[in-house]
Amino acid sequence: MNMQITEGILIPFLGTGLGAAMVFFLKKQISDAVQKTLTGFAAGVMVAASFWSLLQPALESSSSMGTLSFLPASIGFLVGVGFLLLLDVVTPHMHMDKQNEGPQSGFKRTTKLILAVTLHNIPEGMAVGVVYAGLLAGSSGITAAGALTLALGIAIQNFPEGAIVSMPLLAEGMPKRRTFLMGVLSGAVEPAAAVITIAAAGLVTPVMPYFLAFAAGAMMYVVTEELIPEMSAGKHSNAGTIAFALGFVLMMILDVTFG
Repeated sequence: MNMQITEGILIPFLGTGLGAAMVFFLKKQISDAVQKTLTGFAAGVMVAASFWSLLQPALESSSSMGTLSFLPASIGFLVGVGFLLLLDVVTPHMHMDKQNEGPQSGFKRTTKLILAVTLHNIPEGMAVGVVYAGLLAGSSGITAAGALTLALGIAIQNFPEGAIVSMPLLAEGMPKRRTFLMGVLSGAVEPAAAVITIAAAGLVTPVMPYFLAFAAGAMMYVVTEELIPEMSAGKHSNAGTIAFALGFVLMMILDVTFG
């Protein structure tokens, strides 16, 4: 694996680590308004990345199919949604919008919170992996700048995500260094998922459009199931909506300019 790809798959992980490091600089709790703002911003980035960095290249890669060029993207997208739905059902994690509730049976709340964010990071790692796999395979619509833009975009949205998982743990009395470590570990699945996806996609280059759309569907599932409900519930929902728009526009600008 060359240095360019190695850097690409590690950049999102760095974003999570920097977000988790906020435990050393912020108070023990994030206000509701700030949390909704961070969540909305992350959601906006992910939606824009799903469209311009994943679905658009998937459609371009299938252009030889003529009027049926939508099929690979449609099928891959729906399978990606179904895959995350399955993981959501079988994994005993806690939804992000319930992180302030009382103790729950089975796993500790802190463990469930970490599992929730770790689950979210799987499709993000897959998205980076499939784009770099497409770059290696020479797929149309995928450029080195576009792949790097996606990695940077996911790193940007991982920053608030790292803070969102670490700060509640700090509020529950966990030492700062341990909360930082838990936040970092929640993002470790991303480079692992990217490497696995690159290895798998390299064997099946003809179905690259399906892989791209699969990653988009998985990311959109996370946005609609977790992030949007969290940013729009209760007070300060306007802050989440505005942040969503800003995150979407920022990622769109990055992708159109550098992709």
